[in-house]
Amino acid sequence: MALGIHEMLEERGKRYGSFVDHAELTQELKVVMSTKEGWKNLQSDQREALEMIAHKIGRIINGDPNYIDSWQDIIGYAQLVKDRLDKEFHSL
Repeated sequence: MALGIHEMLEERGKRYGSFVDHAELTQELKVVMSTKEGWKNLQSDQREALEMIAHKIGRIINGDPNYIDSWQDIIGYAQLVKDRLDKEFHSL
């Protein structure tokens, strides 16, 4: 049986902490990244991967640091960029 929206949000809050606190932390991380000179040199998938990794870091710091899925997600986003770079450099 699917959870109602409030039950789902309560469950996620227990896992990841306050959404407002998470949002503040994650936005701070993204601002720091995006204001650095090298940010403009990144491709869209690299930027998105780094933003998603920042999101996951925010969840880890703000919530349950032992939730394995958050760590696995970080690996997954990095792997997506690596796979694209591998294909590009191996096709040269």
